[in-house]
Amino acid sequence: MTEQLKLEVRNKKLIENEGFKFKDLNGNGSLDPYEDWRLPSSVRAKDLAYRMTIEELAGNMMIKSQRMGLSQEDKAKTSHDGLLDEEVYEDTNIFIGQINHGSTGHILDKNLRHFILRDNFSEDEIAKWANAMNEVAESSRLGIPVIIASNSRNENAERTFGMNDAVGVFTTYPSTLGLAAAYLGDRARNFHPYGDYEYSIFKEFGQIARDEWKYSGLRKGYMYMIDTATDPRWQRFYGTLGEDVELITKACEDLIEAFQGEELNSESVALTMKHFPGGGARENGFDPHYKEGKFNVYATAGSLEKYHLPPFKRAAEKKVSSIMPYYSIPSHDKSAVQNYKGEKIPFEPVGFAFNQYFIQNILRGDMGFKGYINSDSGILDNMAWGMMHLEKQDRAACAINNGVDLISDTNEVEWIIKAYEEGKISRERLIEANIRLLTEMFDLGLFDDKTYVDPQRAKDFVANEENKKKAYSAHLRSVVLLKNKENCLPMADKAKVYVGYLHKEADKAETFRKEAIEELKNRDDIKIVGDINDADYIYVQITPKSGNYFTATPGLLELDLCENKTNKAMDGSEYTETTVANIDKLDEYRKIADKNGAKLIVTVNSNMPWLLEKAEVKADALLAHFETFTPAQMDVLTGKFAPTGKLPFTFPKSEEAIAVDEEGICVSPNDVPGYDKEKYMPEGMTYAYKDECGNEYKLGFGLTY
Repeated sequence: MTEQLKLEVRNKKLIENEGFKFKDLNGNGSLDPYEDWRLPSSVRAKDLAYRMTIEELAGNMMIKSQRMGLSQEDKAKTSHDGLLDEEVYEDTNIFIGQINHGSTGHILDKNLRHFILRDNFSEDEIAKWANAMNEVAESSRLGIPVIIASNSRNENAERTFGMNDAVGVFTTYPSTLGLAAAYLGDRARNFHPYGDYEYSIFKEFGQIARDEWKYSGLRKGYMYMIDTATDPRWQRFYGTLGEDVELITKACEDLIEAFQGEELNSESVALTMKHFPGGGARENGFDPHYKEGKFNVYATAGSLEKYHLPPFKRAAEKKVSSIMPYYSIPSHDKSAVQNYKGEKIPFEPVGFAFNQYFIQNILRGDMGFKGYINSDSGILDNMAWGMMHLEKQDRAACAINNGVDLISDTNEVEWIIKAYEEGKISRERLIEANIRLLTEMFDLGLFDDKTYVDPQRAKDFVANEENKKKAYSAHLRSVVLLKNKENCLPMADKAKVYVGYLHKEADKAETFRKEAIEELKNRDDIKIVGDINDADYIYVQITPKSGNYFTATPGLLELDLCENKTNKAMDGSEYTETTVANIDKLDEYRKIADKNGAKLIVTVNSNMPWLLEKAEVKADALLAHFETFTPAQMDVLTGKFAPTGKLPFTFPKSEEAIAVDEEGICVSPNDVPGYDKEKYMPEGMTYAYKDECGNEYKLGFGLTY
């Protein structure tokens, strides 16, 4: 029996038909197929797409970052009680130079309906903002609602544009690498919490995040990175799930099931998984956000099919809502022959968003992907690799004709319109793309009972203490004990502990040190001391940083834990790099520890596979963590929780193991995961780091008490 949906309108009216109520979204007084919530989404989407003008079709095919009014200092440039930012200004960033037209301008004038939220306000404020955006959209000619996307918000991190735009508001787990470390540990010990033998930390995490997002009005996740991380220098190693293809594929499956369900529905959060066909095969770590990293290099025969494509095949099978291709170009000259199911893959010298063979033959044809293709940001502008010689309307035509349905982080709809007017894109192709995009919105209920959300419900759900406990348990389980010389851990009860912190930025180091002390000062199992000479244990957290996310370093990204190290740039000149400020401080800590009979305990935030020797040789105990809360680290150190985490990647042995010759070729291939690199290295060379205790820091390694 069909039940009436609970509908809310703010600008249009409700109409009745056959005893049911519907939204009269186009205001014509009659029930049109796209307004009929009883019909299948595909039918409604097709009906609506054919009613749309070229301007409306083009607008719906772009997704744009949109500020909230709360971030606008001049409240005269806001609307809807300060919720919506209406400022018109020129926005120049690494992706594009464009004019921001304000919220209402984007919705009503540019016909945009897809938006990316990067602001970091509370869940109820986000909900109110999403409601205001949809109120404006409802007033438009066809009443098409908006859909709000975001990068992940449920992992702990320092804020980074484009990766961790917003942190600390929703229930906060460790990073995705931390989830992977916990998963491997859970699997190793057959951990089944709550009596659930189908338990997966990825499912738990996804289900909590899904509900927090949907109640807040966020219905689209730009996540997750299911790239197999094969190049240790790649700055986006952080954000992946590591190097284990089997684990990544399993995580992909569980996350889709948690966020979307078996089929996309009104309770789902739709996902965009990335970066097809795998962004991990970097050329010595350089990223395609800048020209030096514009190539994917597959130097090892069979690597693409074996290591990089399997997670995307599973994503297609599990009906992920959309997939994002990477910017990069598959390098023909620097790659070995790559086959897919026995057939040679042609490497067209264009970025994957423009690459017909990869999108149409592999992703849609063989893998059977039915969702839509969402490009990465900047493919019409600064990252149009292989297409930079073309006019913008030609870049748009090429991307769309080869399979892209949604172009990211731009509002320049004029290039799609111009390509159409010049006969380079057909109306039918624009309609096809819009049917895919609108079907997602209909499936999510955005046209019907899910247009508006209840801010109080969002607030109540995010405040759920049981969810916070689950997240904290994940933090505990994410810690990997690498070295425990003479079983110096766990710490003795009531031990006196001195806290140190090393960071590339000195002011942050001191800030984070003070925060750590504040978080630990009231514990009853240790005593925090201000005089290092009074300490039984010197506990030092290290947070290394290498390079800048959006710009190439003069040479290779530095993985060595170093301070003011002189390296050689690609042009032969010298430059100075620092990954950790005051790393030499460990020498001082070691001397003090030896003098006083204390133990030096070092934890390293392992968002990349750092070269650990400088820390390991000085530490009595060494632990890897992945944006893990300080109290959770201390719970492990004191034995309140015995460590269970396992490494989601392999730490390289030395600079020699990742050395790059004058031809730009790495001794350990960039396209092969750490656990398999030795198969392709010169005879006698090893890849994984081995410490003074004989522990080898390979995928899956981790000690316990």
